[in-house]
Amino acid sequence: MKCKSCAMACVVVALLLGFAMVSAQENDNQDLAGAITSGKAKLDLRYRYEFVDQDGFADNANASTLRLRLNYQTGTWRAWSAFVEFDQVIEVLFDDFNSAAGTSNPSRNVYPVVADPDGSDLNQLYFQYAAGNEWKARIGRQRILLDDERFVGGVGWRQNEQTYDGISVNYGGFAGTEVFYSYVANVNRILGDKVAAGDNSQDTHLLNVNVGLVNDWKFIGYAYIIDNDDVATFSTSTFGAQLSGKLNSGDDQFNWLGEVATQSDNANNPGNFRATYFRIQGNWSRKNLSAGIGFESLGGDNGVGFQTPLATLHPFNGWADQLLATPGTGLEDLYLKAGYKTAGWNMQLVYHDFSPETGGGDVGSEIDLSAGRKLGDRYGLLLKFAMFDADDAAFTDTTKFWLMLTAGF
Repeated sequence: MKCKSCAMACVVVALLLGFAMVSAQENDNQDLAGAITSGKAKLDLRYRYEFVDQDGFADNANASTLRLRLNYQTGTWRAWSAFVEFDQVIEVLFDDFNSAAGTSNPSRNVYPVVADPDGSDLNQLYFQYAAGNEWKARIGRQRILLDDERFVGGVGWRQNEQTYDGISVNYGGFAGTEVFYSYVANVNRILGDKVAAGDNSQDTHLLNVNVGLVNDWKFIGYAYIIDNDDVATFSTSTFGAQLSGKLNSGDDQFNWLGEVATQSDNANNPGNFRATYFRIQGNWSRKNLSAGIGFESLGGDNGVGFQTPLATLHPFNGWADQLLATPGTGLEDLYLKAGYKTAGWNMQLVYHDFSPETGGGDVGSEIDLSAGRKLGDRYGLLLKFAMFDADDAAFTDTTKFWLMLTAGF
């Protein structure tokens, strides 16, 4: 089944590229060697200190890591280009943390998890064909970030990013509409390919259609059919839609978002469930001030919670990352946000109140704080704090603090 599905995806992509190449213009006098040597190289460094105090562990975690990222983007030759990116994560000065899933020495299991294992990684390597402003196709290892990454993303908060091996196509030839499709054969997860949990073989199809409406409103429809060969419980079929937009009134701006989705087991998943997803949120802003409120519900059915195995989870359900996996009884998250910008600083306060989607009771609450700013054109500073207060014995009180410095060249 997997070979047939992969072959079908390749045929579809080949046909689409064939039509695109017929319509593309011969765009340059540059030869292949010139395209390769005329590219641009970039170097990014990201240092992070992460502190974790979590009930149930004998010691607090103190993680000090540095990520070096080097990439190279070639020039264009007959609408073709290539991109390669390497990452190296290094433990700096001290390593009092468990990097998870057997990626660190078992003696470090006395510490809470900070999922930033050291090591090197080929983060991206792909060839791209871009025909004008309408067609773009990539084949190889690539970053896939869909919408706000609630369902498909790169987990960019962690030092080792999640990337995808496969084929993807973007088509923007319809007025105000962009269509994205990807066939994914493998997911390179944040723990690296030295452990089984860091490398998942797939037979996955991702379809996302973004339609621009009037007055800055847009509609998004999606279908994510995940078949995970290595983690059967991640195999799911998710169909959903999102509507978002903004309204302006003088100096006041209002942003709205509503989203619904349904999910069921797929392929080798041993479960039998059908869960629903719902999110609604609104945000007000005026000059340097902002405030927002939202409600998110991830349902559960037959003891299985709504799955989001490809998502960038850190921005959702609290920065303490205590609710990365949806409980079998589901999860409801009522959240309030406030933001303020002053003297180059961007500050944010978020409060979460968590409860089960079914069965009643409380899960806990969380307070998140952050303050970040740019330091010139190349550097950045971020301070973050999260405190999760558990109201259910299945969860544990957790406090986290981060200091992060970035530099780009």
